[in-house]
Amino acid sequence: MSLVHTEVAIIGAGLVGAATALALRRAGIAAVLVERGLCGARASGVNFGGVRRQGRSVEQLYLAQRAHGIWARLPELIGTDAEYVRSGHLKLARSQADLERLAAYREQVRDFDLDLQIIEGAALRRRFPALGPDVAGGSLCPADGQANPRLVAPAYAHAALRHGARLLEHCAIVQADAHGDDFLLCAADGRRIRAAWVVNAAGAWGAEVASWFGDVLPLQIKYPTMLVTEPLTPQIGVSLGVEGGGFYARQVARGNVVMGGGYGAALPGNRSRPGRAALAALGRTAPAILPALAHASVIRCWSGIEGYFSDKNPVIGASPAVPRLLHAFGFSGGGFQIAPAVGEVVAEMIMGRNTLMMPERFAPARWADAAGAS
Repeated sequence: MSLVHTEVAIIGAGLVGAATALALRRAGIAAVLVERGLCGARASGVNFGGVRRQGRSVEQLYLAQRAHGIWARLPELIGTDAEYVRSGHLKLARSQADLERLAAYREQVRDFDLDLQIIEGAALRRRFPALGPDVAGGSLCPADGQANPRLVAPAYAHAALRHGARLLEHCAIVQADAHGDDFLLCAADGRRIRAAWVVNAAGAWGAEVASWFGDVLPLQIKYPTMLVTEPLTPQIGVSLGVEGGGFYARQVARGNVVMGGGYGAALPGNRSRPGRAALAALGRTAPAILPALAHASVIRCWSGIEGYFSDKNPVIGASPAVPRLLHAFGFSGGGFQIAPAVGEVVAEMIMGRNTLMMPERFAPARWADAAGAS
């Protein structure tokens, strides 16, 4: 059976894994992307496509600010802009209490220079006339944006390949062992990979991979529900969210409105389906936010598979138990924007530099520490 030798084996060729591979190859470090299916075909390729900093916790904003600069350089990094536009992100308030929370958040993150603008009343109606009458106001982050998720991760993976990485698709790892000073990964089809380092970027399957090495991490699996409408006349130029969650939407250049909210259910074979209750809720909420959607035809709906941690922060960092094993998964529905920065940070960890700010908030060991304290 074939045996591949490499310095770093990356399990999972979604956006985090592919960004890690590209950063490693740009630094001259051998890397192999190992993917059970096709690169970018899971959450990285079927998410909403929001590229937002607004609404993130302080610890995530350090990564988000770094990623913000990377997104602007996509054409030179990966050869495409992936339909990335800085359209702005408007987080909506449906009550005065919501507006007060948005204003409090603006004060909390003032040092990050997001240029958040609270807009309400007549000013909101003038600037965004398509919004429904129940919207009380919103917080605008002008330089946040959106991109096409179906393009970004594959483009990152192919850029890594151009820089000399290897990609092993349809390569499902079924056994992983520390083998002397190295790791030995064995695939279902007999392929084997020997590596000095392993990066676990397996997304919703990250906790399963971590368990192979004795790391127990409390990941929850959820299935976000999304849909897209027929092309409509221009309604809203910014990407939308709602204070408190439950609804998000954006209109692409072709006129289609992509939106989501709520969760679906698992299907056999690592698949998922949209949730009926979630679709019904979208049918009620969407026209209240954008009345033009009341009679829009839905042309497709789908669901992804994502991993969530209770504190909404991913794990990014070293295994508590196994040297040279790094985890980077569990982005809790918010990984798309920060993934390019996470890839660079993980690559830097392998190179002996830890540039992750507030690392204790992302450490895999935080769960073991919490269990020990209880």
